[in-house]
Formats: sequence, structure tokens, C-alpha cells
Amino acid sequence: MSTNPEAKPVSPPWWKFGYMWLVVGGPAIVVVAGFVTLWLAIRTPDPVVANDYYRRGVEINKTLENPDASLVPALKGRNHAATPAQDKPAQ
Repeated sequence: MSTNPEAKPVSPPWWKFGYMWLVVGGPAIVVVAGFVTLWLAIRTPDPVVANDYYRRGVEINKTLENPDASLVPALKGRNHAATPAQDKPAQ
């Protein structure tokens, strides 16, 4: 075995260093995630709000203010269950 003091040590290729993948891997994953997000945004656009959204909201409020007669027992039962029973005063 000959030892040459002037010989340069041979280093492995750059892709065999774990720290290199740690430094480059994080930003690479973020770039890929950005492209996936862009693809999803282009593929599935947001729905457009209806032009008569205010009128629809007012109609919903009117419907909620005047419940059907068939719902009245359910509303009374719900209100009765939500409020505790009051004791009758002693005479």
C-alpha cells in the first residue's frame, strides 16, 4: 500500500450527501405543492354568486319567520325542552 501525501481524497458524488437533500428537498416540495395548488385552482373554479342573492336571502328569512302549521308542535316541543319547568308557587 503506497501512501502519496500529495494525492487528493476522492469524494462521493453530490447526490450521495444527505444534507444536500435536506437543503434542496424542502424548497422542491414547496414548488411542487404550488404547482398542484395552481392546477387545482384552474381545474375547479369557484362558483359565481347569483345575481339575485339578496332577494333569495329575503325569501329565506320570510320562510323562517312564518313556519308551516305542521311544524308548530315541533317548535312548541323544542321550546318546552329548552326552557326548564317552573315550580308553582306555594299558596
